[in-house]
Amino acid sequence: MKISDIDSNFKIESALGLKEAVFFDVKDAPFSVHGICRYEKGKRFFRMPPEIAKTVSDGVAWNNEYSAGGRIRFRTDSPYIAIKAVMPNTTPMPHMTRLGQSGFDIYSSDKGEYLYSGSLIPSFGQEGFETYKPTDGKMHTYTVHMPLYDAVDEVYIGLAGGSELERAEEYKIKKPFLYYGSSITQGGCASRPGNAYQAIIARRFDADFVNLGFSGSAKGEKAMCEYLATIDSTVFICDYDHNAQSGAELKATHRPVYETYRKAHPDTPIILVSRPDFYPVPEDIKRREVVIATYEYALASGDRKVFFADGKHLFDGEFSDSCTVDGCHPNDLGFMRMANKIGDAIEEALKTL
Repeated sequence: MKISDIDSNFKIESALGLKEAVFFDVKDAPFSVHGICRYEKGKRFFRMPPEIAKTVSDGVAWNNEYSAGGRIRFRTDSPYIAIKAVMPNTTPMPHMTRLGQSGFDIYSSDKGEYLYSGSLIPSFGQEGFETYKPTDGKMHTYTVHMPLYDAVDEVYIGLAGGSELERAEEYKIKKPFLYYGSSITQGGCASRPGNAYQAIIARRFDADFVNLGFSGSAKGEKAMCEYLATIDSTVFICDYDHNAQSGAELKATHRPVYETYRKAHPDTPIILVSRPDFYPVPEDIKRREVVIATYEYALASGDRKVFFADGKHLFDGEFSDSCTVDGCHPNDLGFMRMANKIGDAIEEALKTL
């Protein structure tokens, strides 16, 4: 349909000065929102129900307001894509780019083949922002990746008047890949949202996904296990080695996370991931052994849809010591290597379906 055919009430004011630009609330059709559990009008985007997040921990409730893994999809031939984001003025993090923390990435695609189209980058000290990127003016599906470490209240997409606007193509894999884990899972410290390892994997398989990474707060709590079990996924990637206070604490929760999800989803492949920033010290060795013990327990129980992605080798390759920002959180090189190896595990898991 033509933008001129859409209700003029969808339009909002903008200071960008784009002639004939029309802005639309992405919470309305034909836009589709992915990786976000709740996005009611006038309310923040949430990755899981906030009332459940509060029962897990204050940390999960806090991080739940960050839109990591959220995506907005639509199809258009507009010669530009503009954005007006209504967001709080968040204090910049010292080890993440402003784009990775608070910006948006744009990818165009046709029949599941994705091409990076640019980034929408906020300035420092702003409460929300407006900006735009030109396109080739041809009809494509566009995927806009939302910020990894910032809350988002409203998003408006601006397109040229007279352009076509349609619902995006469906993902090839519609039932999402489900990720649960720590700040690394949430996306710290990718330079931009599209470089988090889940986003890279999603482009590889043309797959939807849900990112339930909670910085400092992924501890395998019973309430979290029960919520994860409500999500029907194509593959469940359990990547929360980091946030338990000790190997002993991880041991107390790791098998129950697996068992709770497996009981609810007996046929869904599960990939168990150990921490990528592995050092041969007693504590890291103990944590890795906990994850391996859950994997071996699952195999011994007859589970043939369980896989182990060994964090010890996720950064393997030339310059493996250059894969992190701070010795812990991956940079783009680290996330690409994680995406390759975890993606390979997902490829093997998909063969069991």
